[in-house]
Amino acid sequence: MPDSELRAWQVVLERIEGDLRERRLAPGDRLTPERELAAQLGVGRSSVREAIRVLEVLGVVRTATGSGPSSGAMIVTTPRGGLAAFLRLQVAANGFPLADVVRTRIVLESDIAETLAGAGADLAEVDGILDAMDADALRREEFLALDARFHQALAEASGNAVVAAMMAGMRSSIESYTQAGAALLDDWESTSARLRAEHRGIVAAVEAGDGATARDLVRAHIAGYSAEVAHVLRAREDVNGMDAA
Repeated sequence: MPDSELRAWQVVLERIEGDLRERRLAPGDRLTPERELAAQLGVGRSSVREAIRVLEVLGVVRTATGSGPSSGAMIVTTPRGGLAAFLRLQVAANGFPLADVVRTRIVLESDIAETLAGAGADLAEVDGILDAMDADALRREEFLALDARFHQALAEASGNAVVAAMMAGMRSSIESYTQAGAALLDDWESTSARLRAEHRGIVAAVEAGDGATARDLVRAHIAGYSAEVAHVLRAREDVNGMDAA
């Protein structure tokens, strides 16, 4: 893409960002029609379309085709979707090493647990997820989905929208890695039982108001399972490497 074209669509992004910052645009508002916005900014309509595509991927707008009142681009601001897509791509491209994602999770979730321990937050959804994870004959993928929801529910209970969005993005970015590792664990029954016990220990510490213990339990929980998954994946890579040789 030529530099002039790059600058053109960035001009459109900067205009929309400024309108959002100055409250000239808000969630539910529609963007100025493509032709009119292009004329106002002195750029081509293709540059406007490119900028809107970027905003859609980032979860800032939703577009609809047609000519009626529901057509065009609307401000929706759904940061989780955009952040999740960004993190997934960065992890896939090795821009963000998995080890760094895990360490960041430990930092965030440890703080979440410690914060919740002194907040008296409503943990009804968290408790419900724990009960669902105790169901008999729960398939591995179902357990992992509930596990992801458990961690996300704790983040949401903290009331911090930025932390909740970051958590959703990070979980999404390593989902395939986690599933691949879990599929290789020989004694899944033992692993899942341990994870359930660790979850309940974390919640018990939070409900008891013991922030230090909750923080330590979260750190050990994430680090332990991540190391277990990494071990089986490395073992598979070693075997595949020997087979290829």
